[in-house]
This record gives sequence, C-alpha cells and structure tokens, in this order.
Amino acid sequence: MNKNRTNGRFESALRSGKFVVAAEISPPDSANPQDVLKAANILGPYADALNVTDGSGANCHISSVATCTILSNAGYEVIFQMSCRDRNRIAMQGELLGASALGLYNVLCITGDDVTTGDHPQAKRVFDMDSIQLIQTARIMRDDGIFLSGRKLSAKPTFFLGGADNPFVEPFEFRPYRLAKKIEAGAEFFQSQYCFDVGRLKSHMQKVCDLGLHEKSFILIGVGPLRSEKTAEFMRTKVPGVYIPDEIVERMRKTPSEKKREEGKKICAEIIQQIKEIKGVAGIHMMAYKQEESGAEILEMVGLTEKKKIE
Repeated sequence: MNKNRTNGRFESALRSGKFVVAAEISPPDSANPQDVLKAANILGPYADALNVTDGSGANCHISSVATCTILSNAGYEVIFQMSCRDRNRIAMQGELLGASALGLYNVLCITGDDVTTGDHPQAKRVFDMDSIQLIQTARIMRDDGIFLSGRKLSAKPTFFLGGADNPFVEPFEFRPYRLAKKIEAGAEFFQSQYCFDVGRLKSHMQKVCDLGLHEKSFILIGVGPLRSEKTAEFMRTKVPGVYIPDEIVERMRKTPSEKKREEGKKICAEIIQQIKEIKGVAGIHMMAYKQEESGAEILEMVGLTEKKKIE
C-alpha cells in the first residue's frame, strides 16, 4: 500500500494499525444544515470518519457532496460516496474534481442500487461506468493528472479511494477476486455490507488473507443494530445485498417486545467482538439508520468510544 497521501485522519488511523470505526450518515430530506449535523453529533465524536451515502436504496436525499462539505466544515472527517447509477462519466469526473477542491479526499466508489428499489422507479438509469471503472477513473485523475479524454488537469486531485465488499451473498468464491480487481483498479480501503453471519465472514477473510489482499488494502466490516424481527425480515427481503440468518431473526422473535432493542444492540456487540478477532479486518463500519444513539451505545459496549479530535 502507498504511504499516507491525504494526511487525513481516516487514512492515518488505518495506516497506524489501530482498529478503526467509520459511521454511516444518511443525508436528510432537508435543506437545513442543522439537520445534517444533528445525527452526526451523536456518532461523530466516536468515529474516525463519517461515511455519507449517495442516494442509498435509490432514494432521493440532500446530496452526499453537500452533506460532506457541511460536516467537513464542522470539523468532521468524512467519506464521500459516489454512485454510478445517476451520472455519466462527464458528471462523475467533474464531481470528483469538485469534491477534491472542497477537501473531500476519502471517496467510496459504488455502482449503486437499481432504481426499482427506491422511491423514483420511473427514473432513468445511467450506469455509464461500474464501480471498478469509477475507481480506475479517480486513480487516473489523481496519479496521471488527466481526464479520461486525455485532457490535462492544471492541478491533480487528492484521493484515498475505497470500494464496497459483500461477502454474504452468492457467488461466495468470486467475492475475494472481485476485491482483487478493485484493488488493481486503485481501491485502498473497503466497507462491507451488514455482517450478521460471522462464519461466512471468516471464510471470506481467510481467502482474502490467502491472496494477500489484506496487505494491499484496509477492510472495514459493516455492522448495525436490529430493532425487531420485523426489521430483520424487511432488511433481508427488501434491502439489496443483506443476508440475515434465520437464527438471528428467531432470536429477535423470541425476545419480549420491551427488550427487543436491547437484544438487537447485544447481537451487534457480540458480532463486533468476534469481528475484532478476525485476521485482516481493519475496523468496522457502523450503520445505525435513525438509531444513532443505539450505535453509540454499542460502541461503548465493545470499548470503542474513544473520542476523536474534531478539527
């Protein structure tokens, strides 16, 4: 892996070898910057970086680049997400350049959920590039100082490039090799989909380590609390790429109503403790949508609530 290029707190934390915490922030349906800061102020103090989604689930919200700028100006380290679903290569290169100019150098490149999963199913799909091509594009702009057209940039952007990983859906044997393709394209860190199957994660990470990919990138595992068995059923049937084993759903179902949220936090904490022991894992990515308080409590349960410096 290259030496620290951005001098950012997220990249520095990963390269230091510490167990890193990233936390997901879902942009609100609001033009009020205070609404952006509200959720960030709960999990932000404990996270090495706040990851801001880009039209997650193909639903419309305030943009990731705007949200990241608001958070960055408030002193938070942020990870800007870019989805290929809604932009062609002209728009993506322009937004990448603009993000770097705004000081947003941590970029998570994703293909994006299909419009049929969201609240605008009539929207036109773009998908001019996929996530691997987007990673490669950002690397070319950063390293070679040119657009894909070959036109030179007067100043190169600065990026720490990331990609998504999902060890929990078929084809399992292909997942580590897709990771390798993204690393070859330029990815330096990864964030996975929710982990509710530690056994499957262990198998995935064993292959990742056998291929030496943990020495070429930093891998963060997605975690988050369940509110109830209904939440679990919704997530595993309606949210693309999420797998939740029957035993987890049954455990939530058997828990008394008044204790379900606590049980969901307990399950998440147990998973994190197991994840921390897996070779090749660099940290976790906390996804606590509209449960930011629960996310912070889980981090406290597992001893990951060291407050980070907000600059």
